[in-house]
Amino acid sequence: MYRSMVAGLATAALGIGASVQAAPLPVVTPAPQEVVPGVWLIPGRILPNRQPDGNSVVFEAPEGLVVVDTGRHASHREAILSLARRQKKDIVAIVNTHWHLDHVSGNPDLRAAYPRLQVHASDAIDGALAGFLRASAADSAAYLDDPEIPAETRDDIRADLLSIENGSALKPDVVISASGTMALGGLALRVSLVPDAVTAGDVWLYEAKSRVAALGDLVTLPAPFLDTACPQGWKAALDEVATSPFEVAIPGHGAPMTRGQFLLYQAAFEAFVACSISTRPEDECASRWTESIRPLLSDDPLEQQRAKGMAAYYVGLLRANGGRSKYCAIEPT
Repeated sequence: MYRSMVAGLATAALGIGASVQAAPLPVVTPAPQEVVPGVWLIPGRILPNRQPDGNSVVFEAPEGLVVVDTGRHASHREAILSLARRQKKDIVAIVNTHWHLDHVSGNPDLRAAYPRLQVHASDAIDGALAGFLRASAADSAAYLDDPEIPAETRDDIRADLLSIENGSALKPDVVISASGTMALGGLALRVSLVPDAVTAGDVWLYEAKSRVAALGDLVTLPAPFLDTACPQGWKAALDEVATSPFEVAIPGHGAPMTRGQFLLYQAAFEAFVACSISTRPEDECASRWTESIRPLLSDDPLEQQRAKGMAAYYVGLLRANGGRSKYCAIEPT
């Protein structure tokens, strides 16, 4: 969601941009949370004036640790590395659920710390580097000199530009080209490849012993991040997730979910997409979304404000592009 956040989401939808000028928060390394024995969540964050970090999920495997997504900021990847040191285990594999920078920017540093690890992902990042990310880099130059953009946001833009410039370091060593069972570090994982959903190629995982599903941005709070999305493929992917026997679903952004909470999100997502392509007022669609997912949000009024603001933004995005993002190559039916 990099491009849209710089272009206006950070200031308008999230309410954390130049108009707020919130005091910078101290950079604190997020604390790993053990979801079930042998599975940890490094929680992503949306902080004032900052681009987001996505969630990272770490599975303990017989031969080391398997990391799902690596975040954006140095503090996030330090949390992953600290967990590995504490567990006295090497990171043997990374799986990227998709190519958004808040999920892949930590790849180079983790590779540097553990040179033998391999990164597994779809090859959708190739198209992104030639398209969305290239356009984002070109658009961002004006923001670097804009005094209305907070200094912390400009720092994040600079870091993202370096990540894009070094895009080859974000690419997978092993391309996931089909769904199936993979053994990573001796751990069996069901890996599902989803075309044309959040991006042109998304991956989600299911680990049978823990009954944990790591979903990437197929589930995000406080709103679905639709910047590069094909909603039809996304809905089909959620249908597929619902058929798996997971007990805990870990989204790309937000807290772990029970099956019931996932099903609530799935229903809300379908209703939101339907409202977005209808003639209902934008504010009504955003309000309906916020009310429907209220049980999944914290009591923080800022999070509820974000939910409604982001939802309104994405209604406009879908309506401007015939019910999808302009980066979706699939025509809606």
